This record gives sequence, structure tokens and C-alpha cells, in this order.
Amino acid sequence: DERVMQLFGLVNMILKKDGRTRSSDLGISRYTVIPLSPNSGLISWVAHSDTFHHLTREYRNSRHIVLDKEHQDMLAICSDYDKLPLLQKVEVFTEAMSKSNSDDLARVLWLRSPNSEVWMLKRSNYTTSLAVMSMVGYILGLGDRHPSNLMLARHTGKVIHIDFGDCFEVAMKREKYPEKIPFRLTRMLINAMEVFGIDGTFRATCQKVMTVLREHRESLMAVLEAFIYDPLLNWRILNTNTNNTNANTTNTTTNTGTTSTTTSTTTVTTTININTTTNTNSGTNASNISSPTTEDDTLAFVTSSRSRSFSNANTNSVSSLSSKPVPSSVSALTADIGGGAADLDVVNQRALDILKRIKEKLCGRDWNPKEVLDVPSQVNNLILQATNVENLCQCYIGWCPFW
Repeated sequence: DERVMQLFGLVNMILKKDGRTRSSDLGISRYTVIPLSPNSGLISWVAHSDTFHHLTREYRNSRHIVLDKEHQDMLAICSDYDKLPLLQKVEVFTEAMSKSNSDDLARVLWLRSPNSEVWMLKRSNYTTSLAVMSMVGYILGLGDRHPSNLMLARHTGKVIHIDFGDCFEVAMKREKYPEKIPFRLTRMLINAMEVFGIDGTFRATCQKVMTVLREHRESLMAVLEAFIYDPLLNWRILNTNTNNTNANTTNTTTNTGTTSTTTSTTTVTTTININTTTNTNSGTNASNISSPTTEDDTLAFVTSSRSRSFSNANTNSVSSLSSKPVPSSVSALTADIGGGAADLDVVNQRALDILKRIKEKLCGRDWNPKEVLDVPSQVNNLILQATNVENLCQCYIGWCPFW
């Protein structure tokens, strides 16, 4: 989470300095994270905000509506929904959705506003903040965006994301219920937007943000490269195959499994698993890792990282990163688990795969490596993928795809 906050600080700085986004007051809400050890730390309380799940539950309870009404409707049609083939899932999912309009969040925004002027401001902030985080979350490969990981600020209406454990498309690589969507854009979120829905402020903001991110991809890649080669992340990446073959270990596992995610034109088959493990080696303490704490520090950090990471100006390949040495702390980690040169090669290859995937997104080559999409086409593809019923009906039921 602390590393992600650094990335968000850089994104906020970029959006504030670019003329196309400065006037719209675009940015990502952040909170303070202080790592204390490899498996503990402090996270600040996000005040004056409520999760989408809490808001929905509160609204439905006040009107005597069953919280999981849509799920109950699905089970009433077919009790073995999870065992159905895709076409039947789509039919059941669509039929259950037709029995409710899912305008809970839209009603909450209205009911929690003292007057129409405040309501319009909150609705605008909600739409733009959702768009910004949708694009940044897609670049980061952020998953697990269930209603309890999205919060709504009471006074401003801005969307606040929490829990960044599933980055680099880990949720798409799970063995069970892999996510097929790039970000959360369900009908409840769409209904809370302005009258034009997706095709209004949301789409325009997405295009502006993606344009700026693509133009500043070198700065973003410099920071993200530091994340990938972080000793703690390397430890998690290194244990991918170990956790697939040894289910009974003393480590605490949060996300495992492998799969592939298919888009309209190409199939992404890179596999990354992030596991939470316990390590007693004090040499990998997160507090020993130098990191920027402010946006100005982040700029200095990125500037120094640029010369290291982008000596080759070619933005269509990551060949310049292939010879990057593994940090010594990673060598210590592999030694702890009895690993050797082969494990270090795995770390390097996994890191390169992740960086290559992120770079393809920032170059518009995420759908077809041989074709560069313009920003409107890329955003349109992402929206279509996020709202596709075939993708939503395959999500884990706790993700609440019907909301």
C-alpha cells in the first residue's frame, strides 16, 4: 500500500501540472501508510467516508429490501449457478438483473446532500474520481474492487480506494473466479453518474487521464520498476510455483492460482501471484527501504530513476531492462528458502513480464502488441470489457457484480 501511495502521489502531481487536467481538479485520494516490518505497519484511518457496501446495506435496510436481493433472484432461477456453462450464466444473470434497477448509490448521493447544488457537485466529483482511479487502477493491474474496497467521501462525494494487495493483474490470474474486468464499472456505479452515464463526464475524463498517463509513461515506469524490484514484492513473486505445489505451508496465503485472461484480440498469459508470507530476516525490513514521502520527493525520486531505467529511448520494448541485476536483498531472500541462480532468473523474468505488460498499456499496445490504439479506442475497449455481461457473470459472488 505504501508503494502504491507513492505512485498515486506522482499521478496527482502529473495531473496538476498538465493543463488539460488541472482545471478539472483531478486527482486520487490518498492516505498515510507506514511500513514497520515485512509483515506489519500502520495505516491511517480514512475519516468521513463509508464503503459502498455499508451505504448499500444502510439504504436497503431502511427500505426493508434484502441486501443480496439480486443474488437471491439468481439462486431462485438456478440453485447451482456456479456450475452452469457461460451461456446459461449470462441468461440467469441478465434475468435476475432485470428484476431490480440498482440505483442505491444514486439515491444515497441525493439523500445525503442538503440541496441540489451540493448534490450536483458531489455527483460530478464522484464521476471524475471514479474515472481517474479506473484508468490508474488499470495501468497498475489493480483487482479485488469489491464494494468494501471502495469508499465514498461524505462531504465531497469522491471515490476512495483502499486495500491494494492485488496489483499487477493478480486477480486475473487466480485459479478460482479469475476477474475478467479491468476495473469496477457495474450498473450501480453507472446509475450514480450524470444523465449521460458512461458517455458523459466519465468517458471524457478517462480519455484525458489516459492521454496524460501515456505521455508521461517514462516517469510512471520508473516508479513502477522500483515496485517490481522491491525485495518484498520479489519475495512474493518468487513463491508463485511453490504455493501452487505446496498447499499446506506455514505461510499465510492471500491470493493464489493461475489462469489466463482473454480480450477481444489477444490473450494475456503472464502469471503473477502475490502471497503474504512471514519472514524473520531483518535485512528486508521495509523501514530500511528508502522511499519518497511527499510529491516533491517523488519527483526527485523519479528523476533519479529515469536515467537508470530509460537509457534506451525506445518505448516499444523492455530490452533495456533485461540485464538489470537483482538487488542483493533478493539474493538474501532466495538464500533463506534454499534458492539459487534459477530462482533469481525467475525473479528477473517475472519482473520483466510485469513491466512489459504495463508498458504495453501505456503505449496502447495492450490489445494487440503489433497495433497501437489511440486513446479513445483504448478507453472504449476498456469500458466495453468492464461492462460486458459475460465478464461480470463469471466474477466471484462476493465481488457483487450484480450491484
